[in-house]
Amino acid sequence: MKRFHVHVGVHDLKQSVRFYTALFAAEPIVRKDDYAKWQLEDPRINFAISTNPVKAGIDHLGLQAENGGELEEIGSRLAQADVAVMPQKGASCCYAKSDKYWTIDPQGIAWETFHTLDSIPTYGRDTSKRPEAAACCPAKA
Repeated sequence: MKRFHVHVGVHDLKQSVRFYTALFAAEPIVRKDDYAKWQLEDPRINFAISTNPVKAGIDHLGLQAENGGELEEIGSRLAQADVAVMPQKGASCCYAKSDKYWTIDPQGIAWETFHTLDSIPTYGRDTSKRPEAAACCPAKA
């Protein structure tokens, strides 16, 4: 079963963690100096915030696949949607190593579909094969 993903850029991580912890009635499952993530079942969402995006607000939306087969199915569907799809295998970003497909929807919103393979000790800066409008893990301006 897929999980909806939202990544929001924030100015003040501590204040934002306090807000989202109250909103979700749950502590983040990952908490770093520049990043926090909630993996909720109700609603079923992977909600992440960080101080790394260039601007505050919604950085990108996505779908988290539970396995590689599910990710490939999503990638195949995107390929049929008449949009550019950029595969990114073994990406190191957001304290995780993942296989991904990036695309941009007709409104210009970046979408990341991914299957997490492992956790890593750094935020990462892997921007290879990613659409320009997708701001996950960019170098700060």
